[in-house]
Amino acid sequence: MDKKIIRLSKSRIGDQEKKAVLKVLENEFLGMGEEVKIFEKELSNFFKRQAICVVNGTSALQLALQAIGIKSGDEVLVPSLTYLASFQAISANGAKPIPCDIDQESLIIDINDAKKRVTKKTKCIMPVFYSGGVGNLDKIYKFAADFGLRVVEDAAHAFGTKYKNKLIGSFGDISCFSFDGIKNITSGEGGCVVTNDKKAISALKDIRLLGIENDSEKRFENKRSWFFDVKEQGWRSHMSNIMAAIGSVQLKRFETFSIKRKNLAKQYDSNLYSESHIKLIFRDYKSVVPHIYPIRLDKMVSRDLIREILAKKGIQTGIHYYPNHLLSKYRSKFISLPVTEKIFPELLTLPLHPDLNEREVEYVCEELTKAIKQNFN
Repeated sequence: MDKKIIRLSKSRIGDQEKKAVLKVLENEFLGMGEEVKIFEKELSNFFKRQAICVVNGTSALQLALQAIGIKSGDEVLVPSLTYLASFQAISANGAKPIPCDIDQESLIIDINDAKKRVTKKTKCIMPVFYSGGVGNLDKIYKFAADFGLRVVEDAAHAFGTKYKNKLIGSFGDISCFSFDGIKNITSGEGGCVVTNDKKAISALKDIRLLGIENDSEKRFENKRSWFFDVKEQGWRSHMSNIMAAIGSVQLKRFETFSIKRKNLAKQYDSNLYSESHIKLIFRDYKSVVPHIYPIRLDKMVSRDLIREILAKKGIQTGIHYYPNHLLSKYRSKFISLPVTEKIFPELLTLPLHPDLNEREVEYVCEELTKAIKQNFN
């Protein structure tokens, strides 16, 4: 291998996306307009139910929670092993994120642990589909039904994943996706909320535009409201035409992207499954479209040293994620999550994106194996 940097993750943008953006620039209507309307319709057709586009995945979560009435004083159950966005979306509504432990095999929220944390203030559960896997969704929804909770799925990693042959986002309560630069499809930034809840859909259309009533349809016609009413707090969280133009092209390329991601993840599995100091996180790639490829290192292996060695070989790695219950804002002396705290120090994320090739995966696996052996000598 040459000394080219093998990136942990990256966007894959081609001439089609560039042409789509140039078309928007030439039209000189850059905000929310016809392109967003088109992308929303394409996503709605993809999921077979209504999709509402917003500025990013964090906003998708925040606005979805607001749209179903989550407010100050409410509590939302959420796994601690997730990106900060999940927790910030909850606290942005004035609600309290309740950190929960994870299942040690799937790394999805542990329902048995979540049960212990239910109170009279609990209104919602936010399962996070870590790396594209969704765990036992039937169990999650039964739990929600038993306790009368709404389910807002953080599906940022799971665009294209299926559960029992059904596309995530095509069923269930509310699903939130991210289209930032490194996700399974990108719109540069951006995200969407997908649901059949008509009341929530109506609320989402307004609150993404500062709460201005019925402004979405005017924007779709390249117009805006000059005389209007506002009844609740809204946010400037709408998607732009530039974002939507990129996203529309990416959606058409998604099948190719998904096949590439699955094949690369399967190649990693095949190369690493026999390495005694590595524990793989099982995903069925017939159903799962992986966003990231994390592994677990033996506790005797120094993750920091492995990362340093790989970096010198031109291989970027990551750590997904630092547990939120250990952050100053969300820390509590009453919260102990033994599985999360055990697994986090073992996690290491290897490069995965559609521009990665099989030769590079072989190289990553070879250098990782060498680094582990070096670590034990």
